[in-house]
This record gives sequence, structure tokens and C-alpha cells, in this order.
Amino acid sequence: MQRLKKYMLKSKGLTLFSLLFVLFFTSCEEVVHLDLDTGEPKIVIDAEIQWKKGTSGNNQVIKISKMAPYYSTTTPKVSGAQVRVENTNGDVFTFTESAPGSYVCTNFVPVINMEYTLYVTVEGQSFTAVEKLTSVTPINRVEQTLMPDITGPDLIVLTYYFNDPVDQENYYLVDYTGDFLRYPEYTLTDDESTNGNIMNTSFADADMKPGKTVAIVHRGISKKFYNYMNLILRASGGNASSTPPSNIRGNIVNSNDAKNFALGYFRLCESDTISYLVE
Repeated sequence: MQRLKKYMLKSKGLTLFSLLFVLFFTSCEEVVHLDLDTGEPKIVIDAEIQWKKGTSGNNQVIKISKMAPYYSTTTPKVSGAQVRVENTNGDVFTFTESAPGSYVCTNFVPVINMEYTLYVTVEGQSFTAVEKLTSVTPINRVEQTLMPDITGPDLIVLTYYFNDPVDQENYYLVDYTGDFLRYPEYTLTDDESTNGNIMNTSFADADMKPGKTVAIVHRGISKKFYNYMNLILRASGGNASSTPPSNIRGNIVNSNDAKNFALGYFRLCESDTISYLVE
């Protein structure tokens, strides 16, 4: 199996697809605050339509915010947007603001391989994006093992297994969350060398102890979103000593001004979720 290296997401106060990349400069004597220029904050659209197996998928949320200044501890929420999603059958799903920057739909209808178009009108700008809903096979099982660690206690390793469909390209994104993790950890996988076989993905963390619960969310994703996430994860966790790019472009375009695109990626994923109690 070919699996990409796992990266620990270290964004500050922002959701995954609303990343504002920063560097922290510290010394043993004092904290240095740099006087940084700030440009016009871009709109950030966090639009994941996630159809969890075993649910109707009717309830979906899209969040809209703006990039925050470097030293800001809060993310500016954007209110007053008009948000809707349409499918190729002409069905329209309206997202209504339920809280500042949070837009909710309660009658969404997910259909595997159906193409959907996102429309967002906000602050005089119109944004659109197109994507298909990608399926995923369920998680078969989760196994727990120990991995020797010469620097301390043995590490607990969780490995989950799933069947990869035959005769098609498949791409997967998984996230692991738990109260011992400050941020979720994400892993990308593909079936380039394991097509049609049983695949697995593993996770370990020094703070994952018996009695802790780990939520595993296993998604099927498109190739384009896979490539986008690969850039995001490499930039945010590959090399802490280098400055990652601040504007990795997704699939959301501005109909009024192509150069003034929104950050984020409109994606539609079927998912399977397991909560595992560490033994």
C-alpha cells in the first residue's frame, strides 16, 4: 500500500480549510512580536458536505469567515451571506444563517456521484464551486498494538482496515480527534498500488493512553481535493522551520473578479465514523 506521510495540523484558532499560516518566534528571554503588514482579509468558505453512513445527510453546515491578522486570537465571522447549493437535477438547497458565520441546511439530499454547485453571495461578491459527492467503503475493524519507543514508554498504535473498490481510482482522507489532541491529525491515502485490496491506516500519539477515546472519520474524496489537501498538510506540518505559502488556492472562484478568490475548498464526501476506546 502506498500511503502519504502523516502530518500534524498546527493551525491556530481556525478550521482546517480556513488555514492562516503563521510562524512563531520565541527566545528563552522574551517573546518578539514583529510589526507585520496586513493586507485585505480574504473571505474563507469552509464548505464540507459530509454524508455520514447511517444518516440521511439532510443536515449540513457551511461556515464563512475572514482571514484573521497574525496576532489575532479570534476568527472574524461573516454574516449576511446568501448561500445555496444546486445539483444537476435542478434541486436547490438553501443554507440559512443560524449563528454569525454559520449557515445551515436541513433538507439536503446527498446522492453519490451527483455533481453539486455552490453559490455564495457576500459583501458584493459572488463565489461558485463545483464538485461531485464521492463514496467511501466502511471501516471493517480497528486493531490496537504496541510499538517500542526507545525514548519512553511503548506507543499505542491504532490501525483501521477497509476494502478498496476494484477497477477505480480512490482517494481517502481520515482525521483523528480526542481530548488528548490539541488539533486533529489528518492522513491522506490513495490506492495507486493497492487497488481492490484491503487497505489500512495507522495512528499513534504519545498522549493516547488506555481509557482515552479516539474518533476516526474516514472519508472518500476526489482526486482534486486530495491534491489540494496534500499541499495544505505539507505546508502546515512538513517543515516547521520554513515559511509555508499563505494562499493555497482551492476550487472556489469569484465570478466578479477571478483574482479575488475565496480561500477554502467545496467538497462532498461520504464518510464512516468510529469512536474507539483505547484499552
